[in-house]
Amino acid sequence: MMKEPKRLFDFAYFQLENFPLEKMITSRLNGEWTTISTAEFVRQMNLVSRGLLSLGIAPGDRVALITHANRMEWDIMDNGIMQIGAIDVPIYPTMTEQDCEYIMNHAETKLCFVSNKELFDKISGIQKNIPSLMKVYTFEKVEGAPHWTELFEAAKTTDQSKVQELSNQVKELDLATIIYTSGTTGLPKGVMLSHRNIASNAIDCEERLPHLERGKSRCLSFLPISHIYERMLHYLYFANGVHMYMSGMDSIKDDLMVAKPHMFTGVPRLFEKFYDGIYAKGMANTGIKKALFKWAHDLAIIWEPEGANGWWYEFKLGIARKLVFSKVKAALGLTEISAIASGSAALQVRLARFFNGASIWIKEGYGLTETSPVIAVNTFRKPNMWRAGTVGKPIKNVEVKIAEDGEILSKGPNVMMGYYKDKEKRMKYSKMDGFTQVTSVRLKMVF
Repeated sequence: MMKEPKRLFDFAYFQLENFPLEKMITSRLNGEWTTISTAEFVRQMNLVSRGLLSLGIAPGDRVALITHANRMEWDIMDNGIMQIGAIDVPIYPTMTEQDCEYIMNHAETKLCFVSNKELFDKISGIQKNIPSLMKVYTFEKVEGAPHWTELFEAAKTTDQSKVQELSNQVKELDLATIIYTSGTTGLPKGVMLSHRNIASNAIDCEERLPHLERGKSRCLSFLPISHIYERMLHYLYFANGVHMYMSGMDSIKDDLMVAKPHMFTGVPRLFEKFYDGIYAKGMANTGIKKALFKWAHDLAIIWEPEGANGWWYEFKLGIARKLVFSKVKAALGLTEISAIASGSAALQVRLARFFNGASIWIKEGYGLTETSPVIAVNTFRKPNMWRAGTVGKPIKNVEVKIAEDGEILSKGPNVMMGYYKDKEKRMKYSKMDGFTQVTSVRLKMVF
């Protein structure tokens, strides 16, 4: 019995061994909500592994994944690729053709899997400029395009024992994925992350989650899975038995109503839109309804944790939550929300206070792709761990200090292996406190 996942594809097996779910992932297939169990997920990821081997994919080969909205096929491919020692290269769907071409040439990708016709046409249009790229597959049915399920048919020619043999050879310090940064200061850089980098981050972030009941908790995943933040959380959800609803940025409102999640992640701009909509609707009322909303709003906007505003404030806020904010939460599909994690930029302090005052629990985190990604995040599970305008304290096994020039330095098992094909920026490993760490890396980006 597996005690703790060490490699990224271990997380699915960990769930299967310890608490197999009938509802592991729900996402749209051909426009309809479709749910997959843990057992079926593992079956399909093994078919993917065998299919890839039949196509000649070997340990160390790179496979690109591109999707507009999050979907279960991406996770199945992700795990199927990595368990045979191959390396996946997620690419943002909004990247230009020039950046996609550069990334796939730099990574020397052999196969590419995309979600739809738009992306298939985009990659097919540059395929002639990518000598290593043999074939482009689609997740959706696209006329004239190979469908990803062709791997299932190809799997018939390879025995599962070969998958197991290769899986046994994958070590936690091996390269798992190459994630390319956006290239805002030049060409995209390939961040090399090992199984341990991401797996340790997923495990070490667990204590900052709300208390979730395995097999009964739900989340909505709509931030791009090509970003390490949302991707790392998928492994964390696997390890904690959270039923994932897959979604995209264009359908958040409707999908929140379907999923009624206990948790999800978002960005400040989303919460600004939520707030603007809530405020506009509340102030569009007249008479007593408008006055009541304004009273509740003004209470929430000065919220402090742990009853710091006193019992009289808490009494009034309790009434406001019951009379006003319960309706707000119902309208947003947030009646069962336990936590929302905000990332990518700083959340305005007034918004953090407002949503938490309304019992829509938001916390902030800090990190970047190079740190897999979380360095710090606040929580409500322990006292003195949430303060407006902060990102909380570092997670366990991660150390942080401030350099003399004001830059943030961090070290831990989550810090990247280095940049792909850039030896000058590689990190050197050392041993400290019983786990592998790296020399401090300067961090400037926040989420």
